[in-house]
Amino acid sequence: MSRDLLLIDTAEELAKLPRAGSGPRAVVMTMGALHEGHATLVRTAREQAGPEGQVVVTVFVNPLQFGANEDLDRYPRTLDADLALAREAGADAVFAPAVEEVYPGGAPQVRISSGPMGGRLEGATRPGHFDGMLTVVAKLLHLTRPDLALFGQKDAQQLALIRRMATDLNFPVEIVGVPTVREDDGLALSSRNRYLNTAERRTALALSRALFAGRDRLAAQAALRARAEASPASDERATALARLGEIRASADAHAVSAAGTGLPDAVRAASLHVLEEAGRLDPPLVLDYLALVDPEDFTDVGPDFTGRAVLAVAAKVGATRLIDNIPLEFGAHS
Repeated sequence: MSRDLLLIDTAEELAKLPRAGSGPRAVVMTMGALHEGHATLVRTAREQAGPEGQVVVTVFVNPLQFGANEDLDRYPRTLDADLALAREAGADAVFAPAVEEVYPGGAPQVRISSGPMGGRLEGATRPGHFDGMLTVVAKLLHLTRPDLALFGQKDAQQLALIRRMATDLNFPVEIVGVPTVREDDGLALSSRNRYLNTAERRTALALSRALFAGRDRLAAQAALRARAEASPASDERATALARLGEIRASADAHAVSAAGTGLPDAVRAASLHVLEEAGRLDPPLVLDYLALVDPEDFTDVGPDFTGRAVLAVAAKVGATRLIDNIPLEFGAHS
């Protein structure tokens, strides 16, 4: 159900925004060009804030996040449509400041450092990106003063860094991650998807297919390992499985049990196979990185890793760079 929506464009006005009631204030930070993924964030914020709480959406294209050869000028700006979507999803206010309002003295000399984690994956490809992102998130947290701040898990490294900043710098806010929203064909929703033509979009589907291939390989390998561990890894075990008509399963089970490790490598291999095939399409997918990382610090996981991990991919299709990821669990119940 849509609500009355207040549009605010100055920090002074925002500071005067009264709390709606006894509930918490939740903020959803965006760069505009809102889509169903953002709507899901706003609806989740509305649910968590409750009828007595307040939901504030920020719309700001942050120049500090864009490198010299990136698409700052090309980035879509659709404020009227953004306001309509925010209203329909349940927001109470939208803070949409000009660049001069957020950075009144020009580019800030003092910025938040993203540290070692900010130099990996996206940070290695886009130097300074995460410093700029954390700087504006810190400013917007100060300006909006929320109890909750919601971010999409599609930008997994961004979410991890924001959580680390909130912890390390004692921000009095709960950081909430919201699962990635996808199209029916699996493509993760992104403001940049609108840049893709029909052929490019077909190629771009390889990103989610690669992630799902890795996830499926993990499930299959984990099932084989569980069966192999249920009895000794021996020729008798393989022979017994073969008699049941599971010749391939018996070989895999025997190999997995004998190896004892290697699930992360198998996941990477399954995903990479899909991406390599997409590199031969027209237009081709140009891979930036495929990584299986620890979500705490975004370092690569080893062959005997157990616990939660993130399988992440970034690639270009035509002139458009896309990212995607899925969470995985390595262990007895994978």
